[in-house]
Amino acid sequence: MAQGVRSNSSPKASTGSLGTFGGVFTPSVLTILGIILFLRLGYVVGSAGLTRALIIIGLANAISVLTSISLSAIATNLKVKGGGDYYLISRTLGLEFGGAIGIVLFLAQSVSIAFYCIGFGEAMSALVSEGGRWLPQIIAALAVSFLFIFAWLGADWATRFQYVVMSLLIVALISFFIGGFSKWDSALLAQNWVAPSGGPRFWVLFAIFFPAVTGFTQGVSMSGDLKDPGKSLPLGTFFAVGVSIIVYFGVALVFAGVLPAEVMRSDYGAMKKVARFSFLIDAGVIAATLSSAMASFLGAPRILQSLASDRIFPFLLPFAKGFGPAGNPRWGVILSAGIAYTTIGLGNLNLVASVVSMFFLISYGLLNYATFFEARSASPSFRPRFRWFDHRLSLLGFLACLGVMLAIDVAAGAVAVSVLFAIYQYIKRTAGPARWADSKRSFHLKHVREHLLSAAKEPEHPRDWRPQVLAFSNDSHRRKQLLTFASWIQGGSGTTTAVRILEGEGVKMRKEQAEAEAELRADIEKHGVEAFPLVLFTPTLQVGLQTLVQGFGIGPLKANTILLNWLENLPRGIFGLLQESVYAHNLKTAFRLGCNIIVLDAGEDTWNALESTPSGERRIDVWWWDDETSRLMLLLAYLMKRNDNWSEANIRVLSVSYGRDQDRKKEELKKFLEEVRIDAEPEVVEDASTDLLKAQSAGAALVFIPFRIRGDQLLGPFSGSMENLLKDMPVTALVLASEDIDLDAEPEEGKAGEMASARDTLTDAKKSLEKAEREVTEATKRAEEKERELKEARGAVDNETFTRMRRKVKEASEAVDEAVQQAAKVRIKAENAAEEAEAVGVKPSDAEEKSSEESD
Repeated sequence: MAQGVRSNSSPKASTGSLGTFGGVFTPSVLTILGIILFLRLGYVVGSAGLTRALIIIGLANAISVLTSISLSAIATNLKVKGGGDYYLISRTLGLEFGGAIGIVLFLAQSVSIAFYCIGFGEAMSALVSEGGRWLPQIIAALAVSFLFIFAWLGADWATRFQYVVMSLLIVALISFFIGGFSKWDSALLAQNWVAPSGGPRFWVLFAIFFPAVTGFTQGVSMSGDLKDPGKSLPLGTFFAVGVSIIVYFGVALVFAGVLPAEVMRSDYGAMKKVARFSFLIDAGVIAATLSSAMASFLGAPRILQSLASDRIFPFLLPFAKGFGPAGNPRWGVILSAGIAYTTIGLGNLNLVASVVSMFFLISYGLLNYATFFEARSASPSFRPRFRWFDHRLSLLGFLACLGVMLAIDVAAGAVAVSVLFAIYQYIKRTAGPARWADSKRSFHLKHVREHLLSAAKEPEHPRDWRPQVLAFSNDSHRRKQLLTFASWIQGGSGTTTAVRILEGEGVKMRKEQAEAEAELRADIEKHGVEAFPLVLFTPTLQVGLQTLVQGFGIGPLKANTILLNWLENLPRGIFGLLQESVYAHNLKTAFRLGCNIIVLDAGEDTWNALESTPSGERRIDVWWWDDETSRLMLLLAYLMKRNDNWSEANIRVLSVSYGRDQDRKKEELKKFLEEVRIDAEPEVVEDASTDLLKAQSAGAALVFIPFRIRGDQLLGPFSGSMENLLKDMPVTALVLASEDIDLDAEPEEGKAGEMASARDTLTDAKKSLEKAEREVTEATKRAEEKERELKEARGAVDNETFTRMRRKVKEASEAVDEAVQQAAKVRIKAENAAEEAEAVGVKPSDAEEKSSEESD
């Protein structure tokens, strides 16, 4: 036996022997044409009337058709392996949703074995006049034991058994249709066309019927045993769904044309009253229940095997083992049988049946959503061979499943969803990295593209500013401090890219680049910060820096801040000065290219002291010079407080009075802080110096200090030595702003406001020009009219009247000249307005559209 055991560490590739008919069509159609067909369809027709019954059948099958379309799309896009619905959903929505749906589907199908076997037991006990109240459960347990043998032997043996069951099912249906055609009554059909009064509600009847169509994905559970899953799954599923639709519509019509509504409503076994040979209906009921149970017995262990192979739940690992050439999941068969026996022992399935139906609906809904999700991600790898797929149909299928869940039983749906999300949260917190690529990354990339394009169309505004940091770090020993500080000043709103520039050329640098990037990535993960690694090699550091700062980013997302460590342990003498000179020169290059500069000085001792200080005892000092650098430092200090490690820290803003009224300056600073909505304590010191600065900030956890670059030298706020300034200081951030950030910008300010103002001015100028041109036209018409009247009056009026008319012609001509001059002035203003609008990004057509809308 040991030689026949095969251990699967991943979902096994399709090495099965089953074809479309035996592997997909047979288990699917036998599950669909089940106990509902034989024992409940007559009740639905008699209670709803034929019209509503056909609507119920059509609506339920619409869900199966929509889900089959989604299933076909994914099945022809992936090489489907064992696990069915679980495999498809997990490889699309990720291991969290896949693991959750895998567990609930396994439990649902295992409980379904008992459900169908109890139906078989009730059908068999009805044929026996005596037997006691426990007889259905005893028969059900024996049925599970019988089916266990076929499931243990494998899918090939089970499929042979299903062919026998299908034969009985076909014979029973033939008997029903022959009896129905011989007893057909058109008058009775017309009478049963409408619903009888006082019957159950539509959705109650829908809930009774819907389990009839919940078997069309049974073939998917057998995907690991198929020769060609990509071909067999779509073809077999659609074939099964199509046949079942014809059967259900046909049986409903025969019921309505043969039996009165009262008989159908009162007798669940009314099908025997129609059939030519009633005993064949009993055989059909037995066949239908056993076939449905067998399909679940085949599907449940294979879902568990695939789930265990993915190692999402370590305790399920033994169930990944497969036995024999086809890898039959015998441990899963044993567990499914155990669950079935336990459920039969409980006796009453009504407590769990509705929740089980919800689990199937959730799986169908997630299968539809997974397909929609995959399609909407616009991944180039999504290339289904199924031609009739449309992502909107998948979305419709998802919404239909959700609506049916709510319509059938809100409470049961809530329980099923709660169980699903409880497992989802458990997996999310405990599972390691996924062992496969799903569609989430493609989905995120698509939204990144859409959002970047949308952001690029919107004008920039000071309110939208956020730090986009390039953190330069060649020293791995000080990288933790730099990356951690970068994550603090992001405040959850910006991004950090950890950068290394390697000097060199040639193919050999590719290997060094890959090694350096791997080191950066490892440090980012080790220190638990959110950052992207970036390594590039260039002939010189200066070339690399200029290229990186200018070319980094995409669309509106550009680097705006450079962060790096302060030069540590500078040697004395000329070499040390030279090194600082090169350092300052590089910073000046980045500054001139529009980047803010932050230099972090964090020795090991000061950093350890900072980390050991509780959040509530930390203080951030910001040395204020009332300039763009001061405003940037204040904003960075505020962003730091968004981190848990700094949320309770205090911000102190220190300003130097230089002989001014300290109280007044403190009040001004306090008012400014209130206006910009930043909680900070203002403090004014008099005639500050390097020594006073160090004394004032000695107790701070972190200090922001402005600096300047003069020539190739870095200067502190008091023009002293930078080395002397940083000596014996806490963790210090030296800041130089290249842009002025308006901390209290109004929404109407900025480029958007400028564009709106320019657009309004241009629109007004165009309207004034149109008005002036109309006045010129009207004045010209009046002048021409006066001249015509003068010509007609020549010789027909006295001299005094003629003289008066000539004077009016002259006045009209002068009015034309005045209107033309005024129009010329207005035209110049309109041209100037158009130039100014174009300078701030407003197109002339924008103003024309606005003017048109206002006139409308």
